[in-house]
Amino acid sequence: MASDERLARFRQAHLNPFNKTPEQQDRPDGGAPPPPPAPGGYRTPVPGGRRPPPPHGITPRFAARRPDPSPGDPEGALDLGLAEDHFSRPVGLLLASDVPQLRRAIEECKRAILALPEQSERQKDAVVRLIHLRLKLQELKDPGEDEPNIRVVLEHRFYKEKSKSVKQMCDKCSTIIWGLIQTWYTCTGCYYRCHSKCLPLVSKPCVRAKVSHQAEYQLSICPESGLDSQDYRCAECRTPVSLRGVPSEARQCDYTGLYYCSSCHWNDLAVVPARAIHNWDFEPRKVSRCSMRYLALMVSRPVLKLREINPLLFNYVEELVEIRKLRQDILLMKPYFITCKEAMEARLLLQLQDRQHFVENDEMYSLQDLIDIEAGRLSCSLTEIHTLFAKHIKLDCERCQAKGFVCELCKEGDVLFPFDSHTSVCTDCSAVFHRDCYYDNSTTCPKCARLSLRKRSLFQDSGAETEP
Repeated sequence: MASDERLARFRQAHLNPFNKTPEQQDRPDGGAPPPPPAPGGYRTPVPGGRRPPPPHGITPRFAARRPDPSPGDPEGALDLGLAEDHFSRPVGLLLASDVPQLRRAIEECKRAILALPEQSERQKDAVVRLIHLRLKLQELKDPGEDEPNIRVVLEHRFYKEKSKSVKQMCDKCSTIIWGLIQTWYTCTGCYYRCHSKCLPLVSKPCVRAKVSHQAEYQLSICPESGLDSQDYRCAECRTPVSLRGVPSEARQCDYTGLYYCSSCHWNDLAVVPARAIHNWDFEPRKVSRCSMRYLALMVSRPVLKLREINPLLFNYVEELVEIRKLRQDILLMKPYFITCKEAMEARLLLQLQDRQHFVENDEMYSLQDLIDIEAGRLSCSLTEIHTLFAKHIKLDCERCQAKGFVCELCKEGDVLFPFDSHTSVCTDCSAVFHRDCYYDNSTTCPKCARLSLRKRSLFQDSGAETEP
């Protein structure tokens, strides 16, 4: 009998606590109910001053359990399936560990939010739980950290990002990139950003490849051909679009004149080169994502020859005439610098390292040059560089001063340099004269006449030597 009693007590102590009734769970030994409270609201003290330990298998966290909620009880649903924390994983909680369980929990949480009173604390807590559940679901959907660091897709060279910023948008699915829990990539060529799961869906080649192979602008102002010429589909992803917004809104790109869907056209603003060259209009216009990236890569490339595209522009924009004169002077200063040891050590030409085409020619312009000219920034910076170069040649360096010219027509005045404003340069021999002297004696150049006479004398001497 003693063994039977011990076996019964053992089985009673090892019962599942969730199978007990609420009254049995409040009793640690499963026997008689606890004594009633003493007069004055105090419970009868337990002998020894300590409460008896709970039965084996029952943790203090679950020693007391609320009754099972009735179906449709929002508060009960929150307590059972949604009160769990999917980040800290406290001991004793049964967590949703797969996608179906999380989806069921999310649906229950949505129903609970709708059933709870508006602006109540319980509803606010439920909204927070819903956010946590959705983040957990997104984490399970995304690939893990074993993604490769480099991915090459359609000439895009994608690198895995280490940043945890959440302020980026995916260029493919047009949704937020949650850097804390999602893996995402950026193309080093065109800065195309997308989720790791969106990489296989990328259908547009890298814009940098087009810039490398065909670096030129569309110079027609918004060459619209009509939505019917696109078969009422997006010019990039071929999604059906219409001007009425059904099934998707058609958005026109001011650079290409084509129509795009809202996923390929985010209403980004950019300066359109055709409007800047033909109308001197630098107001940003709405362009597609592809056009925006192309214009961003092309903005500093000197591909605009203004004298051929729109030669009349120099008659209406005075700043362009001033910039052209400064660039011509810098080209005249360049021979002094490349033959001067001090100038090479000081690396004076690196003052124009952002605009290297200024030391190569005076005809080509980039779109950024035109933007800076219109804003007044380029004229100020180029004037400072011009003054610095002239100071080195005329004042600081004795070697460069020795390469000056004396007017051979009047043989008076100071040493002349080809970039001085009051001088003129012979187009044949590059000799420098006073402008007034040169125009008064434009029929003859002393240096050219001297060189011509020397050539004839050398020819006559060589002819005399060949005679027998």
